[in-house]
Amino acid sequence: MNHRNLMLVRLTMLACALTAQMCLVPAVRAADPDVVKIGFAGPLTGPAARVGKDLQYGAQLALDEENARHPTIGGKPVKFVLVAEDDQSDPRIAVQVAQKLDDEGVVGVIGHYNSGCSIPASGVYQKAGLAMITPGSTNPELTRQGFKNVFRTMGHDGIGGVVGGHYAVEQLKARRIGIIDDRTAFGQGLSDAFEKGVKEAKGNIVAREYTNDKAVDFRAILTRMKSKDVDVLFFGGLDAQGAMLVKQMRQLGLKTLLFGAGALKSNTFLQIAGPDGEGTQDLEPGPALDQLPAAQDFAKRYKARFNQDVELYAPFAYDAALAMLKAVHDANSLDRQRITASLAKVNINGVTGKIVFDPYGDLIKPPYTLFEVKQSRWISVKTIGANGS
Repeated sequence: MNHRNLMLVRLTMLACALTAQMCLVPAVRAADPDVVKIGFAGPLTGPAARVGKDLQYGAQLALDEENARHPTIGGKPVKFVLVAEDDQSDPRIAVQVAQKLDDEGVVGVIGHYNSGCSIPASGVYQKAGLAMITPGSTNPELTRQGFKNVFRTMGHDGIGGVVGGHYAVEQLKARRIGIIDDRTAFGQGLSDAFEKGVKEAKGNIVAREYTNDKAVDFRAILTRMKSKDVDVLFFGGLDAQGAMLVKQMRQLGLKTLLFGAGALKSNTFLQIAGPDGEGTQDLEPGPALDQLPAAQDFAKRYKARFNQDVELYAPFAYDAALAMLKAVHDANSLDRQRITASLAKVNINGVTGKIVFDPYGDLIKPPYTLFEVKQSRWISVKTIGANGS
């Protein structure tokens, strides 16, 4: 082969190599989707960490399943990534977390869990134009601030507490009712609504006592309740404290029924209360998930993904993430304002039921379910409508 022919061969080979390389680059880029960040905020450390992780995993499962469908936004492939931040159930840290998520460039937020965290954090999200959906905060004040960016996937205490008050008087036939709350935004708000429901039903409240969310000894309060001869005791607080309260109630010979509401129905409650928890009743937001095929299927997928059972609120976080994803797709944009506007119009069937928001960002006609501990298991007894029926 002469020198000229050799040069032609080399040039041809080089041209082919360059052409092949140019063909490969677009293919690689096309297969690399844009990252779309969705924030998550909740207690990932501390006493409520198990609930926070449960919520995080619920949201993560929704994103995993969406990514498996190879989603696109504006015609471009995307991958949804959950950016999780720990608010430690501390309102001050919650505000810092909210600002951090804004700085991270998330397009929406799933969180927070505690009402005391959601309320101050919502102001940060409002200024940033970020939609937030809480899967756990039930204080009515959260959605009464006039913000258009705040939503939740469960009924609020202004409804649930009133429903519980009516139920205690009309169904349990309570004649002497005692109330204990933990003085948090959640516990006090829930107890206030319960008291309102009792009074609407012409019930009789003979004592109301207060504790805090760090207390472990309730014997003095319970002794006073016993002296008042209460026949139904309502606790506005979280599960671990509720379980300790039940054990001490039994130790003092207080045989009255503990009627808790919100955040009692968990595996942790059963583990701490043990046999003492038998007969405890709890009114929870949402339908009877233990009887819904969709919820049972969700529980199987959840366990397969995270190798643990659903603790409590994961289905509500899953539905919150579903609603957020639907809003992003409906907006067909990553613009925060468009996503917020789309979220207000979302209408989907989730694991916990129909997700449709009223002008405040609350669920329309949210259900509540009464659970009771029977043979060391929470069993759904009755789903109660928002009208107290």
